[in-house]
Order: sequence, then structure tokens, then C-alpha cells
Amino acid sequence: MKILYGTGNKGKIEDMKKIIRIHNFNTELLTIKDINFNDEIIEDGETFEENSEIKAKAIKKYCDEIGLKDVIVMADDAGLCVDALNGEPGVYTGRYAGEHPTQTENLTKLLNNMKSLETKEERSAQFVCVLTAILPNNEKIVARGECKGSIAKEIKNLGGLTYSPVFVPLGFDKPMGEMDETEFATVHNHRDLAMGEIFNKLKELGY
Repeated sequence: MKILYGTGNKGKIEDMKKIIRIHNFNTELLTIKDINFNDEIIEDGETFEENSEIKAKAIKKYCDEIGLKDVIVMADDAGLCVDALNGEPGVYTGRYAGEHPTQTENLTKLLNNMKSLETKEERSAQFVCVLTAILPNNEKIVARGECKGSIAKEIKNLGGLTYSPVFVPLGFDKPMGEMDETEFATVHNHRDLAMGEIFNKLKELGY
């Protein structure tokens, strides 16, 4: 069985390889680069679930067109959700401050929108990842993983993932952006959680 992961992101690919090893899943991992998929996918859904499915369906359609049948197509959508902001930035995580914003612009907008919120409880948030898998028989499996935490009141060190300078994982007193590699890998696990759930469901189905 082959798994086609709908990404060209090296970090995501390494995450997928790790989960495959953990679950001792006998599979060949392909990416969109391996099948020359270059189509632009319009992610116009209102939820992570919708965007994840849009991606997966577009890639599955391409696989069918080129005759790649015996493959499980997986695609994800992820972002930051702040409870007090009704889930913002949500599906607009990457473009919260407009089209092609800088990291500083996105962070500044987020913190400005949270100025009146004082406590960790008021500033609660989570990184969310939704993963959709479409099986060769077109059956769909969906899983959601969350990394819970809160938003810091100020930006200290820019760099890394867009919101890592201000996202403080539950149980920690510093943002992800100030963590060493080992700490970061431990807490930035929303994608791993979604992937693990998908693989458990695949095993239940006999894969």
C-alpha cells in the first residue's frame, strides 16, 4: 500500500515518516512532487475540515487521472485558533493581516486584537490540524489533533513558525519560539496526534 501525502513541506514529510515508523505501518510514502502534481488548489473552505477535504479530493482526482489507483491520499489543513476571538485566525492563520503578510504583521494584529485580555484563561488558544485520508475505494477518514496553550502578551524573538513567538503550550511558561528542539518536538504535536488517529483507524480497517 502506498500513502500519498499532499505536501512538499520537508518538516511535514518527516513527521509522517515518524508516525509510519511508530505505527509499524508497511507502506511506501509518496509526496506531490513524486507524482508531478503542480495544480493550484483553491482552499476556500470555512473550516480546517473543509480545506483538508478540498486538498485531498483534488489530489485524489489527479491520481485517478494518471492511473495511480492503489494509494491512500492524505492532506491536512492547520492553524491557530484563539477562543476569545471566536476561533480566529483559524483558516486565515497564514494571511491574518492580509495577503502575503510578514510574521510581524500577523503577530501584531493578533496581539492588538487581544489587548483587553489579561489572564491565561482569557488568552487560551490551540494549534489545530485536521487530516483527511481518502482510501482507494473513496472512503474518507478524518482526524483532528490539537495542541492547547495560551497567547503571550508580547513578542520576544521572531522567527520559526509564524505564531511560535507568542504561543505558550499548556504546562509551560515560555513560547514555542524560545524552546529547544526537543521541547518543541514534544509540544508541537497537533499534526502527530491527527496522523496517529488516522493510522489507528487504518489498522482497524485492515490496512
